[in-house]
Amino acid sequence: MQQTPSVLTDQLAVEIARLGIVGESSDIGTLHRVTELACQAVPGCAGATSIRWAIPSGDAGERPEPLASAASHPDLAEVADRQLARRRGPVFDVVEHRRAVSSDDILVETRWPEAVNDMLSRGVRCFSTTPHVRAPVLVTLTLYGVGARALARSQHAIASLLVAQGSAAMSNSLQYDSVHRTAVQLQEAVEARAIVDQAKGILMHALGCDADDAFAEMRRISQTRHVKLTALAQRIVGDQGLPEITERPDRTTD
Repeated sequence: MQQTPSVLTDQLAVEIARLGIVGESSDIGTLHRVTELACQAVPGCAGATSIRWAIPSGDAGERPEPLASAASHPDLAEVADRQLARRRGPVFDVVEHRRAVSSDDILVETRWPEAVNDMLSRGVRCFSTTPHVRAPVLVTLTLYGVGARALARSQHAIASLLVAQGSAAMSNSLQYDSVHRTAVQLQEAVEARAIVDQAKGILMHALGCDADDAFAEMRRISQTRHVKLTALAQRIVGDQGLPEITERPDRTTD
C-alpha cells in the first residue's frame, strides 16, 4: 500500500453523491466504489475495506452477519477476511455497539492483538472503522494508514459521509426491489382476474348460465383436473376446448 495525498474535489463530491442513487451499481460494486472513494477523498488513507451486514429481524440478541465485502488492496481484503473468520476484532466491536472505533498507533494497541498483528504484518500503522445503519442495511467502512496518526480525526466526517451514502444506496435498492415485486404481483393479479372474467363470459354464453354458475363450473374443472384456475381460463379464452362442459350447470346438484 502506498499513501497518496487526497483532497475532496468537486468531482469527488459528485462521485460521492452518486453513491446514493438507486440502480447505479450492485451491492458489491457499491462497496468497491466506497473503498475507492475513501482512498481518494480522505487524507492519509492508504487503503480501505467495507462490509455489508445483514441485521437480524428476529431475536435482538443475534449478531448481524456479513453478506458482502470489498477492499482496495488484496492485503487489506485478507485483514478483513481473517477478522470475519475469527468473528472477533475491531469491526465486530463496531457492529455490536454501532459506534466508530479507531487506533492512532496500533504499535501500542492492546484491544485486538490478533487483528493488530494482521495489520502490522501488512504495513498498517493506524485505522478507523465507521458504521452506518439504514435498516435493514448496516455497512462498515475501515480506513487504514501507513503511519502513526496518519488519519486525522477531522477527516472522519468524510468517512461517515461515504458509508452513509453507500448504505443508503443499498437500502434504497432493497426497497425499490420490494416495491417492484409488489407491483409485478399486483399486475399479474389484475391480468389473472381479467382472463378469468373473460372465461366466465364465454361460459355464460355457451352454457346459458349466470356468472356465479360459470365460475363454479370453472372451479369444479380446475379441482378435478388439477389445473390452476388461471391456466384453465387461458385455455377457454384461447379457444382450446372446454373440458367436461357439456350442459348447463345445475345449482341444486352442488
